Amino acid sequence: MDLSLMAILSQVAAYPALAIIIVLVIIVTLVSGATDAPNAIATAVSTRCLTVTQALWLAAVFNFIGLVGMTYISTAVAHTMFSMVDFSGDTHQALMALMAAMIGAILWGVFCWWRGIPASKSHSLIAGITGGAIAMNGLSGVIVGEWMKVIYGMVFSLVAGFLLGWAMVKLVEVAFSRINRRSSRGVFVVVQDICAIALSFLHGAQDGQKFMSIAVLGIALAFGIEEPNSAGFPLWLMITCSVAISVGTFLGGKRIIKSVAMDMVKLEKYQGVAASISTVVTLFVSSMTGMPVSTSHCSTSAIMGVGASKSVRKVNWDIAKGMVSAWVLTFPACGLIGFLLAKVFMLF
Repeated sequence: MDLSLMAILSQVAAYPALAIIIVLVIIVTLVSGATDAPNAIATAVSTRCLTVTQALWLAAVFNFIGLVGMTYISTAVAHTMFSMVDFSGDTHQALMALMAAMIGAILWGVFCWWRGIPASKSHSLIAGITGGAIAMNGLSGVIVGEWMKVIYGMVFSLVAGFLLGWAMVKLVEVAFSRINRRSSRGVFVVVQDICAIALSFLHGAQDGQKFMSIAVLGIALAFGIEEPNSAGFPLWLMITCSVAISVGTFLGGKRIIKSVAMDMVKLEKYQGVAASISTVVTLFVSSMTGMPVSTSHCSTSAIMGVGASKSVRKVNWDIAKGMVSAWVLTFPACGLIGFLLAKVFMLF
């Protein structure tokens, strides 16, 4: 399959829906930059290791590097995205169903951003394309074995993030128990900044592959290929999605930073380090094993684990409950929207 820009333009002439899908991929990547990417830098801002402006610039640069860099290292997440649904059948209807699924994910993401909730853009996207695939091919449109990696990833990100956050802050407290707190602040600032870089890199690696995989899936369907090869992505697509994530982070980052790290729990510098390291580990393991996870899941669960290590009262559980409610609603809401829109779009 030729993924060059000229080859894609020739397919767009035959299937205009493909152009809309690519545009929607760019839009959903922008939304992810506004709602999900800020989680990578939230703790660094809340602990005053970075200013908001510094953190936003850092996130923009390293989301770009992460998306491009990880694509050359591992495409395990993209393979999972390709394999979990089946859009085989009539090419036009398949493209219309995929387009409807993308619109469902975007509508849900915008709603959660407006409410200041760090929505799981990953799960919005997965739920949307699942609904579209079911509309196209019924329940056989879902490949259960691959789809279960989503559940494994969700459970892993929540449990591992929380437990690692709790354990890591205890470890840091023991390691620095005999060191003057003022003397250790400089170390914590440096480590926190490094973690913010690593988290931005891994966010780009995780979410970038998810969104690019939908674009390549649409291109493959236009070429009559049911499941594309995840061996690589064209450079033009990587650059386009990288820029979209960066722009989205600048446009919507402040709202989510406030909700995640400033309202949910107050962190000291060493606690921020513990939360960030825990999130880095969770995201890295998920990326290498092909589990599509949400940066917001990993980050917020780690922050809650750190806060709960002192006392459960240190965590603003009302905010946490609101986030969990959004996560739980994401699958049925986006899945239903994707399904209904796909059924309507397939009539044309």
